[in-house]
Amino acid sequence: MSTFLVTGANRGIGLEFCRQLQARHDQVIAVCRQASPELEAIGVEIQSGIELSSEASISALVQNLRSRSLDSVILNAGILQSMDLETLDSEGIKRQFEVNALAPLLLAQSLVELMPRGAKLALITSRMGSIDDNTSGGSYGYRMSKVALNMAGRSLSIDLKPRGIAVAILHPGLVSTRMINFNPKGISPEKAVIGLLARIDELELDASGTFWHSSGQQLPW
Repeated sequence: MSTFLVTGANRGIGLEFCRQLQARHDQVIAVCRQASPELEAIGVEIQSGIELSSEASISALVQNLRSRSLDSVILNAGILQSMDLETLDSEGIKRQFEVNALAPLLLAQSLVELMPRGAKLALITSRMGSIDDNTSGGSYGYRMSKVALNMAGRSLSIDLKPRGIAVAILHPGLVSTRMINFNPKGISPEKAVIGLLARIDELELDASGTFWHSSGQQLPW
């Protein structure tokens, strides 16, 4: 049995990670700002009241976990604010950078001391953070923040390799969650997480820092 920490665990992809990990008898630490009834019903350990854009809140979480050993950390929490060139919102862009890129980096920095050799760090990013794949423009804040997260993941893979910690940079696919207003073209969180967990389970140190679709396709930067 492995111990997984999952952020953004109260709904969507994070909630589904908790469901599937619990079902396969892994130990789950679910991190969120506010627990949902759906998360509470799963029966995993919940660390709520955690604002990941707050360094003080991150410190409190690490203090709560100080005696624990984390085999895998899945940094899934994120936000999306749609905007095009005509509706740029500088504060919205800054907030997406703060939540989608800086918060995961700071949390990874803080949790690494709890991760033994052989542990895995998974960053749930987006194909919208691929420069080569951008053929539709727009979505400025979200795209830019995910490019930043991808770069952070690449650097983390280099810096953590001597510790024996592998880093997965993962795109779940278009997933029908509240974040995208339950787009009917999206796949289910269940299907996305099946693929994401397969990528995390198969990750080896020699593939650390590469960018993958949940389906198993390597993605361009």
